[in-house]
Amino acid sequence: MEVFGSVALACGLIIGLGALGACIGIALMGGKFLDACARQPELMDGLQPKMFLLAGLIDAAFIIGTGVSLWFATSTFLK
Repeated sequence: MEVFGSVALACGLIIGLGALGACIGIALMGGKFLDACARQPELMDGLQPKMFLLAGLIDAAFIIGTGVSLWFATSTFLK
């Protein structure tokens, strides 16, 4: 019974901390993007695609963490 509780706690931490990190990362990046656009508006067209690419990569790391934690959860509870 201890293993089930530990796996559930670990999965919750993986998903929760991953979501927290992704939200903080995207918020910091978005803030820096807005700051850069306010300082030099002519660079906005070049910076915007790069910002969206990085936002996708940050979200991909969170989604991979969610998939791994669900994989651990289902493999543990099916035994």
